[in-house]
Amino acid sequence: MSILDYEKAYKLGKKEYQQRMSHGEKPTLLVLDDILPSKGSYAEVPLGLVQIPLEQIAGTKTNGRSNAFARNFMPILDQESEFAQKWGALSTAVEINGLRDPIKAYEYMNKFYVEEGNKRVSVSKFFGGISIPGNVTRLIPKPTEDTENKIYYEFLDFYNASNINYIWFSKEGSFSKLQELVGKEPDEIWSDDDRMDFYSIYYRFKKEYESKKTDLTITTGDAFLSFMEVHGYNNICNFYSDELKKMIEKTWEEFSLLDADENIEIMLAPTEKPSLLGKLHLFGTPKLKIAFLYEKTTHSSAWTYGHELGRLHLEQAFSDEVETIYYENVTQENVENYIEKAVSEKCNIIFTTTPAFAQASVKAAIDHPHVKVLNCSVNTSHRYIRTYYIRMHEVKFLMGAIAGAMAENNKITYIADYPLYGTIAHINAFAMGAKMINPRAEIHLDWRCLKDNDVMENLKKLSPSCFSTRDMLMPDDDVRYFGIYQMENGQMRNLAMPLLHWGKFYEQLIRAIMDGSWNHDDSSSMHKAINYWWGMSAGVIDVICSRNLPIGTKRLIDLLKETIMNEEFNLFKGVLYSQNGIVQPDPNHILTPEELINMDWLAENVIGHIPTKDELLESAIPVYLQQGIDTKG
Repeated sequence: MSILDYEKAYKLGKKEYQQRMSHGEKPTLLVLDDILPSKGSYAEVPLGLVQIPLEQIAGTKTNGRSNAFARNFMPILDQESEFAQKWGALSTAVEINGLRDPIKAYEYMNKFYVEEGNKRVSVSKFFGGISIPGNVTRLIPKPTEDTENKIYYEFLDFYNASNINYIWFSKEGSFSKLQELVGKEPDEIWSDDDRMDFYSIYYRFKKEYESKKTDLTITTGDAFLSFMEVHGYNNICNFYSDELKKMIEKTWEEFSLLDADENIEIMLAPTEKPSLLGKLHLFGTPKLKIAFLYEKTTHSSAWTYGHELGRLHLEQAFSDEVETIYYENVTQENVENYIEKAVSEKCNIIFTTTPAFAQASVKAAIDHPHVKVLNCSVNTSHRYIRTYYIRMHEVKFLMGAIAGAMAENNKITYIADYPLYGTIAHINAFAMGAKMINPRAEIHLDWRCLKDNDVMENLKKLSPSCFSTRDMLMPDDDVRYFGIYQMENGQMRNLAMPLLHWGKFYEQLIRAIMDGSWNHDDSSSMHKAINYWWGMSAGVIDVICSRNLPIGTKRLIDLLKETIMNEEFNLFKGVLYSQNGIVQPDPNHILTPEELINMDWLAENVIGHIPTKDELLESAIPVYLQQGIDTKG
């Protein structure tokens, strides 16, 4: 059998060799000594005996045996050679007794390079092994700003907690996300049972995923992390093989989305309706039943109240075509049950009105492809659902301009709720609007979500001329302040407030479904996630000025509003300054929607900071974990 085994391995090696040669690649094993930086620029750490994943063994430590093998570790030396005889004898011994002696190897950037035991690796790979024992020395490069280097350092932290080396990612933050998704604190140590359970489900997933991977360039780890986010780690651990295979197939568009260079199509305005085809489709549309899921009640949350007004607007706008229902006090623990309830009640459209429900929304959309599921969030990339949000920064700029004009002592307080994606752009837009009108304006940033923080007491101590608070009124709230207020001689006068017209947003989304432009959006976006991010030009948001505002200031605000709506002025164009200096040096550059949504810096005239998770109230942490800005602080 040893001669036959070598002949088969030799053919595999020659095939690999020729393919590499035809593509202009090195056909033989990589050599670590040729890859390593200069001596002294890396640290050596002995790891002891380690199970080395065979697929992560990339080559040899030195040039000695590199030319005896093709890149896939299959032999390429003549079948009559002494090397072939030794390889064949080893294959026979492994078949009879298994592999006994560990190899000796070096690990560099989570790839392994053999110093002793090249033939053992070759034979193990030939027989389809998964791992091989080895005494390993880790070579750790100095930290750099290179993405792969940063990912490797994140891996080191993960490895210290889990002792797992067989999963890899292509994006920063993935290892910490994995630790979180399996239910671990950042530095929590894994038990043997934890490792065994993870190994089992990961390799079951890997087998099914890679059997139909086709031409995706993401790592298997990237795909598995996405799969965990959608379905939950505990759930997938309990999947039977057939169920796992079925769910991987259902989730495939999520993997394709990860593989795309630009995976979100942000639509800044409603799509123009197809003319005749849309009208014909409108007449043939069956009655729609729409469910709204609210995290809180309409009496305890201004956010929920705003969406409830939108639901009521829908019923008025489509009295004959639409029926709506809603569920209040939905939590992350029971949201899947409520979505299933909505499906069982024959709802064909479901709006989940908070970012915290995004993952449950994706899972439901995969399970029920005939139901349209939309989640109110930004910076959410999922192909199976669509997301929607309002460009709040446009009105925040106008309100900042009002505050700047009315701030006699140049002090303005901005009270924010949570440090989420998108909200930092709101703060900066407000600050830039104030500075445009009043170059001396200072924006004192305060957060409702901080531990041991009394916002009203802070207001009294600072005594600003103006302050910006909630964007909407809560029906049962004792505090009646929302919008911008001027403080003068102990009196508070309302100057302006934003108007979030969710009803018009929902109306245009439903019309898009009825007239066919919904399908047009899907076909034009190919395999991208779709996010509707509309602003003043779509009529979904506005600023209402009070009678306390001087007529000249009101005319200025109307002028600014018109230029924004007509796209004649963009507040985020040109050189931009943060608290730490210039963040955008190009005088002609306009920040993209992605740059606005992912903004993690504060404008130069903002006094305050973006809080970290440790500074937040317990009640704020679930929202932060879903959509929070990570300041690495």
